[in-house]
Amino acid sequence: MNAQTEARVDVPLEAGSADQRRPDPCALVIFGASGDLTHRKLIPALYALEFRGLLPESFAVVGVARTQNSTEAWREEMRAAVTEFGRDEMRDDVWKRLAAGMHYVSTDFSSEGGETEVMKLLEQLDKERGTRGNRVYYLAVPPAVISTVVDKLGERRHPSGWVRLIVEKPFGHDLASAKVLNEDIVSNFQEQEIFRIDHYLGKETVQNVLAFRFANGIFEPIWNRRYVDSVQITVAESLGIEDRAGFYEQAGAIRDVVQNHVLQLLALTAMEPPADFEADAVRNEKVKVVRAIAPPDPGYVVRGQYGPGEVDGKKVPGYRHEPGVAPDSETETYVALKVFVDNWRWAGTPFYLRTGKHLSSRATTIVIMFRPAPHPPFLEIAGEGLRPNLIVIQVQPDEGISMRIGAKVPGQGMTIQPVNLSFQYDRAFHVHLPEAYEKLILDAMLGDATLFTRIDEVEAQWSFVDSVVAQWQGSAPDFPNYAAGTPGPKAADALMARDDRLWCR
Repeated sequence: MNAQTEARVDVPLEAGSADQRRPDPCALVIFGASGDLTHRKLIPALYALEFRGLLPESFAVVGVARTQNSTEAWREEMRAAVTEFGRDEMRDDVWKRLAAGMHYVSTDFSSEGGETEVMKLLEQLDKERGTRGNRVYYLAVPPAVISTVVDKLGERRHPSGWVRLIVEKPFGHDLASAKVLNEDIVSNFQEQEIFRIDHYLGKETVQNVLAFRFANGIFEPIWNRRYVDSVQITVAESLGIEDRAGFYEQAGAIRDVVQNHVLQLLALTAMEPPADFEADAVRNEKVKVVRAIAPPDPGYVVRGQYGPGEVDGKKVPGYRHEPGVAPDSETETYVALKVFVDNWRWAGTPFYLRTGKHLSSRATTIVIMFRPAPHPPFLEIAGEGLRPNLIVIQVQPDEGISMRIGAKVPGQGMTIQPVNLSFQYDRAFHVHLPEAYEKLILDAMLGDATLFTRIDEVEAQWSFVDSVVAQWQGSAPDFPNYAAGTPGPKAADALMARDDRLWCR
């Protein structure tokens, strides 16, 4: 009996995983296997799935990269990565099962015959591991490499097995490049075989936006322009660009975060109820929202770039002094904007969006601000304590949802004070939330595309981003305009002040 078919040791299953069906036997091929994403996220996610008995009984992992390495050395590197970045304890029996099917191939797909060794290994694994010709190709590589890889993979399809292609963001650099990239991919793969990944959609709290809205009858009737004053979506990061200058100089905050994460959160917040929760029904409603976002007024768009400052008690350099960044770079590390969703539900309701690097804290939130209660009889008595109700969906960290209501302070008089009603996932369900990549990799193996982005949604996202970037052409920004470790540019506060509003801190 080989390591793959050994009896599994039972482990406590997390809520909801007991009825998970296992994917068909398959091989997962990771292109970019020597990269940071593989170390920090992908292999730890696979270990977590194996830990819970959710991987196929017949399964293999093939790491592919140009970096010279051996299978044994790569396995040891991945074990260290799981120990450092995984959410579960390192158990020898679990690692033994996973590692038995792990292989590494050093090759360059852009060279003649660069794919040959990979294909030979996959055929060998079909026989030895019983993977049946089923393939999941994970492209954790730069966009410039994707076309070369998919062309080779398209030429060497297995005659009987199924195939799924996972493509990491960014999917292109703008609308034109996204269309070209998609043409290259669909010439080799069908749309239902393509899984464009945005890891934010794998987060439990993001998925819970749908459950919160559509499974609770008290919220959906007031989730519209009649009752909602405004919506704020924030993706704030305390980290800088790390070692990603080569990528970030070409992307900036609007392409790195707004094009995908922020617009995904907006779409989930604003979408209509789908007919069901099948992949296309959900994605159809999301696309409608993104297409309905009007290009923002130039006066309500703020871009920023961080200068020197202090984060978590440590002095950090400004963006222009980061390694690999041009000393006169005009790349934005912060974006704030006010947009409208031009449809029946949301007409006239402003959505305020912001994201930035090296801010004062790390937080991703969706804030639904409701209109004040009409003509409350104790308005004069309550004074400043009478604030609008709001709902805060905390995506990260400390995942949960809270509501702000007004309550009477004990004692004489009608003194009102805001109080919070809240729940947090870890306290409510007594489990550690699974990492986003666990859910997304498993869904791709199962062929469930609900949490992946369809091409028409990608194109709608890029169309919006292109409309914003076009406004910046020919104008030289006054950078840097905020210090690292602060909430962002003062112009972002002024944007809100013009509407007599404040950012929720």
